[in-house]
Amino acid sequence: MTSASDKMTFQNAAAMGLSRDEWNLITQRLGRVPNLCELGIFSAMWSEHCSYKSSKKWLKTLPIDGPQVIEGPGENAGAVDIGDGLAAIFKIESHNHPSYIEPYQGAATGVGGILRDVFTMGARPVALLNALRFGEAGHDKTRHLVNGVVSGIGGYGNCIGIPTIGGEVNFHKSYNGNILVNAMAVGLTNSDRIFRSAATGPGNPVIYVGAKTGRDGIHGATMASAEFSDETESKRPTVQVGDPFTGKLLMEACLELMASDSVLSIQDMGAAGLTSSSVEMASKGGLGMEIDLDLVPAREENMSAYELMLSESQERMLMVLKPEATETARVIFNKWDLDFMPIGQVTETGRLVLLKNGAAACDIPIGPLVDDAPEYDRPHGDAPTRPKLASHDIATNSQISKTLKSMLGHVDLASRRWIYEQYDSQVMADTMAGPGGDAALVRVHGSHRGLAISTDCTPRYVEANPKTGGAQAVAEAYRNLSAIGATPLAITNNLNFGNPEKPEIMTQLVDSIIGMGDAARMLDTPVVSGNVSLYNETDGSAIQPCPVIGMVGVIDDVELAVGHGFIAAGNDILVVGQNDSKNDGWLGASIYQQHFGDDKIYAPPPIDLAAERAHGSFVRQQILAGKINAAHDISDGGLAVAIAEMALKSGLGASILVPEQGQLHAWAFGEDQARFVVSTEDGTALIAAAKDAGIEITSIGMVSEASELKFGDRDTISLQELNDVFESCIPSLMAG
Repeated sequence: MTSASDKMTFQNAAAMGLSRDEWNLITQRLGRVPNLCELGIFSAMWSEHCSYKSSKKWLKTLPIDGPQVIEGPGENAGAVDIGDGLAAIFKIESHNHPSYIEPYQGAATGVGGILRDVFTMGARPVALLNALRFGEAGHDKTRHLVNGVVSGIGGYGNCIGIPTIGGEVNFHKSYNGNILVNAMAVGLTNSDRIFRSAATGPGNPVIYVGAKTGRDGIHGATMASAEFSDETESKRPTVQVGDPFTGKLLMEACLELMASDSVLSIQDMGAAGLTSSSVEMASKGGLGMEIDLDLVPAREENMSAYELMLSESQERMLMVLKPEATETARVIFNKWDLDFMPIGQVTETGRLVLLKNGAAACDIPIGPLVDDAPEYDRPHGDAPTRPKLASHDIATNSQISKTLKSMLGHVDLASRRWIYEQYDSQVMADTMAGPGGDAALVRVHGSHRGLAISTDCTPRYVEANPKTGGAQAVAEAYRNLSAIGATPLAITNNLNFGNPEKPEIMTQLVDSIIGMGDAARMLDTPVVSGNVSLYNETDGSAIQPCPVIGMVGVIDDVELAVGHGFIAAGNDILVVGQNDSKNDGWLGASIYQQHFGDDKIYAPPPIDLAAERAHGSFVRQQILAGKINAAHDISDGGLAVAIAEMALKSGLGASILVPEQGQLHAWAFGEDQARFVVSTEDGTALIAAAKDAGIEITSIGMVSEASELKFGDRDTISLQELNDVFESCIPSLMAG
């Protein structure tokens, strides 16, 4: 099996990201030294990206079950029941390192990969979202990276014809050398027509379909599981190259084949390519697989077994078909002008056997690759205790309107229109609410039912207190869906952290997962899929931790959903979640503190999960009853920013009652949680309903025809003045 010239050493293993202990474990499991192809397969399958070896101990603590859950973690994507015999299939996944090295292709292939995860399950994708983190606005690479990533997302999503309907974008200096690009896709299928990846039936044919295999993306999974350094640019060849047109053909061909009842199991060739797809399919089925690599369609000559197995060329799938369906499938893929090649068969051996040039290039047991992969309980401790920031230590006495203008004109809060208008949010003609609101809303085609979707995380909260920050990300997503009238169902997560071998980073990861789990249990939103991206560091400096939540919910009638823009002058404006006596607010870890305070890390606003549940439920009920006609959750920037966004969305002004005493800037810009700004035709009735439900509520003003915001008697600013700074910030940044 292993010739003298092909014999590997620990140095080879270390170059592939394996530790000394892992090398020893491999040789022990095999009873010999692996060859190059075998070692490459182990290194990919044991990478953080594929094995979750540092996080799976803690991921197991997350709630994954519920009456709505059809498929939880472990498949290509999660699935939940949305009623009427339909299921929503969804997942979020990172493409961070590739997008920093090659922003256009990194982002584009992130979109392509997450779409394949969804249609592999038999679902037609209906929506794309993203969560992006870039370095500070003044950094010399930020403009280049923003432009490349946004172009890549639009380039793939627009071409393949799936609407990009939501997302979030943040800027922070910790991402200067390691940006985050998280892509989410949502699809729809019949709940009894979900396809899974476990290989079945020894002797059944293993079929390769899609594009040809090239040398792009070799060891992409391993690259994604390592820190960046001065050699970052040398990793450019590990970035995959996408082709959205081929992706569209592959999607249509797979969905057509699935409708013919020919597919027994199917797996996307994503991270680690043919390696992960073959190994995971065989492992889940408790079987083995034999593949003749000489049959793999290749677009380059003389590719070795190592290259064929580790390439992450895009737009490829592996499937197991019913034997009698092979020719039916071939006809379908020929029609769509895609490669279709039987390359092997399912076996009973429990081994992965690869043939090349008539000889065995690999013969290893599958168990050690998956079931026996390392699982680490890495050292971690207690998160630092942060001091509470007293409002009077930071809040100033300047007018609320002047401070509001300054904040809305900053990159942290400014309009993201320049970004999202480059995405086609209307293709497929079912988008009811696109980017720029609390949650996106897409109609289930041909019905009144709608899917509400949001991505959320506040990294500065996670940095300050990981447990609170993890819970808050779930709670904010819950508020965003509730604010349009949708019932939250489940979440997918993307855990972006630094080097888990550092106890302080591992503490962030562990505590975030605990907080996330606490919130998911309280809010009845189990985790059905996700992704972990670690080693997001450059030259030893870690990113601000960013556990992103993607949440999906349902509304029975999209016509009942509301937006966040005011509807009519004379409507009452109220805050759900606070009372009449409130005259202060939480400024620690807020946008306000970030702009007007020092660089010290203060405690973030506390999270009351019972209040989040109660307040969100109340707002949903009142929206569906027609008692609330606009709603907006209070998050970044606090109450004043939420009101300004509602006014700018509608062009209608507002007259706001300001407390006579207290810390006015803290009242206006504090980021206390579990709150909504709502408008209604009958504030008295809404207050009575809240009182009956035991919910705190207060009236703070009225919508006006005047195109201005008025805070009290002597503080007024025009919407035009606010809009000018709000809309010009990012275009100015991108214009240099």
